[in-house]
Order: sequence, then structure tokens, then C-alpha cells
Amino acid sequence: MPCKHPIIYKWFSAPGGIKFYNMAVLHNRVNQDELKKRLYQEPFKRVTISFYQYFFIEDTRLFRDLMYQSLEALQVFGRIYIASEGINAQISVPEHQLEKFKQYVNSIEPLTDLRLNIAVDNDGKSFWVLKVKLRNKIVADGIDDPGFTMRQKGKYVNAQEFNKLAADKNTVVVDMRNHYEYEVGHFENAIEIPSDTFREQLPMAAEMLADKKENNIIMYCTGGIRCEKASAFMLHRGFKNVYHLEGGIIHYANTIKQAGLPNKFKGKNFVFDDRLGERITEEIIAKCHQCGMPADTHTNCKNEACHLLFIQCAACAAEFNGCCSPECRDVLLLPEEEQKKLRKGIDKGRMVFNKSKQRLRPRLNEG
Repeated sequence: MPCKHPIIYKWFSAPGGIKFYNMAVLHNRVNQDELKKRLYQEPFKRVTISFYQYFFIEDTRLFRDLMYQSLEALQVFGRIYIASEGINAQISVPEHQLEKFKQYVNSIEPLTDLRLNIAVDNDGKSFWVLKVKLRNKIVADGIDDPGFTMRQKGKYVNAQEFNKLAADKNTVVVDMRNHYEYEVGHFENAIEIPSDTFREQLPMAAEMLADKKENNIIMYCTGGIRCEKASAFMLHRGFKNVYHLEGGIIHYANTIKQAGLPNKFKGKNFVFDDRLGERITEEIIAKCHQCGMPADTHTNCKNEACHLLFIQCAACAAEFNGCCSPECRDVLLLPEEEQKKLRKGIDKGRMVFNKSKQRLRPRLNEG
């Protein structure tokens, strides 16, 4: 069946997944600084979208190459992970190419009629380059149990069903995001699984809720990908009544707004792009990591040798020049050549979400 797009390729259903005909690998060829400059000069609007799907892909490299070529032709930017278990994407699409993009996605059988989550704060400036990467898994889970399967997963609940079920005294609402995401926003009465990574959270959630195997368990995350896998893991570990929020926080926020439903989410929804968050309610439930005043704006320390992700209020941003500590502020004042020597060998790209609880500095007023 031919794909109805500028880059034409053929695919066909095969036992165990999808196979593709061969095509050359493609790469970005333009400097990222130049791409970012071009983004802000674009005369059209963009739509920020996220989507995922669990399905088996036999030739992931070929799938990646073909998808890159098709999306590049549509001027799509963003970050997409491809693995044998499926696809995970956060992208921005030119508004005038949106229908063609939807046609492209629908042309791939496992993605037909796929739910696309539209960002709540949708300024379209979330990405400036397209990266389609291969991964062992679309979400790193640490699961090595051969008996685990995604074929058995929890039941979807929509926004209305979530509100009703969450009000039940027999229900436990579980946030399957990291600590820095939970800190700035979460559902009423949701419990945090206090961990830096999803792979740590899965066994931790099962242990924390070991005496709740007969309760209703609702799991949620940003867009649905983590809580869907978590729901399958909990069923695998013997929990009986497991649910997960369809489309995650993003879809919930859009749905309640359109349907006029009560909003049970408070604060900000953390997102993994340049925005670092989208506001769901005006409530600020977090505090500045430096002075302790109400704040929920994440930023990366401007000392590139540190690049710690932390919450900083406007006053502390001015006082510390966007840095997380006096030490980092002092480094930022050094000549550029001195700074380069200090951060030699550090991969900045891997530190954008450098946010381990162990690295969060004590508040300045605590000595």
C-alpha cells in the first residue's frame, strides 16, 4: 500500500510486525544555532503535538530513515524515539502542513486513527530541529522479565471517568512521573513514587501499593506512554483493578476545557522541550529551590558545566544571574576560555534534564 506523501515508500503487514523496503539513512545537515534562528523567523505558526503507540517494528533502522525523510519534507521538528516495541514522539508541525501530517500518520496501519495530543500552551516554539533516534525501548523501564507483556494492560479512563473514579474512597491515584514533574503539578490526592527514573518507579510502585491489590489503581503521566506501561506492569505483579488515564495530563486538560468538566489537576504540567512546562491552573504549588518562595519555573543553571535543572523565582534569577549557586555564578563571570576548560569533556546535551534529587543544592538560607 503506497504512502500518500512527498516521500513515497511501500510497507506491508507481516507476521510479527511491519517490514519496509530499503532506503538510505538521512541526517541533519544544518547547524543547530542556525536552525533555531530560522525557527523564530518563520512566517507561519506551528502546532506542538505528542503521540505514542506500542506495536512491533521489525526493521527499526529502516522505519526511522523513512519517517525522518517523510517528516523532513513536511518541515516537522521535534524528537522521536523508535524501538522494536513502538514509537514515542514529541514534535511541532507547521499549521499549514497539519492535515498532510495526519494523512501520513494514518497511512501507517498501526498508527491509523491514533490520538494526537495537542499541547496546552501551544506556542509552536518547542523544537527547532528534527531528531529521529533508535532506542532499545521507547520508554526505559528496566523490565527484564520474559513473562511481561504489553498485551495485557490496564483499562483506559477518559477525563470524566477519571474524575468519577478518583472520587471513590477505594481508589488510589498514582503519579508515574519523576519527582521534578510531580513537584510543580499533580492531581488532587495523587501519590508520588519518589524516584529519579521510570525504571526505578515501576518496582517501587508495586512495593508501595502491595496492600492495595484489590483497590482501584489509576495511573497517569504526561501523555500516557509511561502510565500505560506501568498499568501492564501492575497487572503483571498481581493487581486486579488497574486503570490509566487516556492521553495523560495533556489530553485531560484539553478535554475538561472543551467539555466544561471540573479540573482535578493543580499547577503546571512539566514537558520535555524548551518550554519546560505548560500551565494547567494558576495555582503555584512548588517553591523556589533557593529562597523557598512560591515558584514553579524550571530552568537550567547557566553555568554549562553544571546545567542543573531546578526551580528558580524571578528574584533569585536576577540575584544569581540564572545560576543555581554562588559558585556557579562565579564560574559564569570567568572569561569564556576559562569556562571552556572547566567543562571540557562534559556532554551538555545529556545534561539538559540533569535533575536528580541528589544534585539539588540546599537552599541558600539553610547554609
